[in-house]
This record gives sequence, structure tokens and C-alpha cells, in this order.
Amino acid sequence: MHRFGSDAGPVVIMLLPLFDEYNRTRTFGMAIARALADLGVASVLPDLPGQGESEVPTERATVEAWQQALGAVIAGHAAVRPPHLAVMRGAAVLDSATGVKSVWRLAPIPGRAVLNDLRRAEAVSGRKDWAAFGLDSPPANLVGNELGWPLYAALEAQTALEAREVPLRTVRLDSDPAVADLKLPGPPLWRRAEPGHDAALALRLAHDLADWVRQCDG
Repeated sequence: MHRFGSDAGPVVIMLLPLFDEYNRTRTFGMAIARALADLGVASVLPDLPGQGESEVPTERATVEAWQQALGAVIAGHAAVRPPHLAVMRGAAVLDSATGVKSVWRLAPIPGRAVLNDLRRAEAVSGRKDWAAFGLDSPPANLVGNELGWPLYAALEAQTALEAREVPLRTVRLDSDPAVADLKLPGPPLWRRAEPGHDAALALRLAHDLADWVRQCDG
């Protein structure tokens, strides 16, 4: 888990995209976090179980484990003040977490769309009889990401983003036709073959997120 910024002000828990998109956007996410710190907003970037530098194998990751890990991070900051939650892309599968003051989404997609992106990149290898899978069955392999059946099934079941009772803001790129509160020009770094960065876009997003946090706190 990485942390940026002062302990005195508001805190954003930022979740980067899942699987391969995490690797493509990590530098980008860190740049947003550093810019937020310069704007007086602290941020925390945890690695979910099975993602990033986590020691948990990806095939043992579950949505429930992700929810528990995120809940622990939220609880660790809520004693001082309720944190804000920022999710990118497929990390929106976790933005129903309780205990946060607001949610900010960047180009969010539901779980099934996460799997569809992986399936488009490479067809599922191994067994095709998904209904026969169990907890100890060989996982599905999607573009080098080994997914256990519980995680695969949970993502497949989420066909739409969940509504939130807390304040919610959605930001997308102007190339994205989906509805958003704000659209910005910039490249979809998560779709590039190699990790990339856009300093100007990171700064714009940091300013928007910082303004959003202050608006919600005010």
C-alpha cells in the first residue's frame, strides 16, 4: 500500500484498474496521487489480494477478499474522518463499500465488461464447462491471468454498475460514449499494449478529484 500527502486533511482511497490494466496504469495512478498531495488531499493506493505486489496468487483472489481488504483500509482511516473512494475502470466492482463519504469513478465498467475485455484479448483456455468448476478446480486463464471460478463467476454476474447513496461523480474520456458528469480529452492508457502515462490528463483528474472531495467535505 502506498500513501501520499498529509495526515491532516482529507484522504482518498484510490483503487487502480484490475489485472493487466493495473500494470498499464500504475505510473498514471501514482502521478494522480502525487498531484493530489500537492493540492492538499492525501491518498492511499492499496494492492488488492492477488493484484499488484500482493503475495496472494491471482487464482486465489475473490471479490469477497477484495471487499474485506478494502473494508479494512476504510476502517483504518474512518476513525479520524470518513475517507473518499476513487475507483478506476474495473475497480468499480468494489465501489459499493460502506464507510466512505463519496465515490469518484474514472471510466468505470462492471465485472462482466472486465471479463469481456480479457476474453477479447484471448479466448479462455482449459476447461469450458464452467458449471462443473469448484473451488479447487483448475482456474480459467485469460491473457495470462489465472482466475479461480468464484472470482470469474462473481465478475460475470455483475452486468451493471451499482447505484450509490453517497455522493457520486463519474468522469470519462471524451472518446467514451457512456454518460458522465465530466468528459476529458486523453488516451485510454488502460488499453495500450505497454504501460503508458499522460501527465496532463493526470493533473486534470487530480484537480477534478480534489475539487470533488472539498465539495463533499464542505
